[in-house]
Amino acid sequence: MAALSKPICVALVNDYDVVLIGLAHMFDKYKDRIVVAEIDANHAVNDEVDVVLYDSFAQPESGAEAIEAIVRNARGRKVAIYTWNFAPELIENARKQGVDGYLSKTMPARELVAAIERIAAGEQVFQEPPPRAGTAMGLDWPGRREGITDRESEILALITQGKSNAEVARITYLSPNTVKSYIRSIYRKIGVESRTQAVLWGVDHGFAPDYHRIDHWQGGP
Repeated sequence: MAALSKPICVALVNDYDVVLIGLAHMFDKYKDRIVVAEIDANHAVNDEVDVVLYDSFAQPESGAEAIEAIVRNARGRKVAIYTWNFAPELIENARKQGVDGYLSKTMPARELVAAIERIAAGEQVFQEPPPRAGTAMGLDWPGRREGITDRESEILALITQGKSNAEVARITYLSPNTVKSYIRSIYRKIGVESRTQAVLWGVDHGFAPDYHRIDHWQGGP
């Protein structure tokens, strides 16, 4: 890998403030190597950046339009997907769309920084599927303080958006029974008994997305 003479400018793309902030904090110890672009979901990012890191939290990963639009956006030289979903179809689609990296959320910060540096230097970094699901240290997500795991949080976010169990299963590449098991666990942890109560709880605890930022990178206002 060629040596980089200055820190890499990275734009974090997602429509949940808490996810962006948690991801940004992973780079706190690496400010000499990574500069995070403006992460406020209510403001546009106008600067050109070296790498756009697309966090797939609660995004319909099976839909290619958002990723394609981000790849086409001239403000980002390179694009990497940051996810725990390593379904072969998604990885192949990412390659076809021109994505430069496919990175696992199970990576510790030092490995994530090294992968971003390789991508910025011109390499394609497509990781192998991790052996088991895990949580990247330093990340935050809605519901974490209530004991909800990152994957449960993503499922609750999809439910809060009005997705049915079948839609959640399709988007996350999980079986319907696995989705139901996650939902039962979520209900126990947040103390609700119905989907309506879960949605209301989700909205009250930061699961309502602001699409301004992601729309901006797709060419929106």
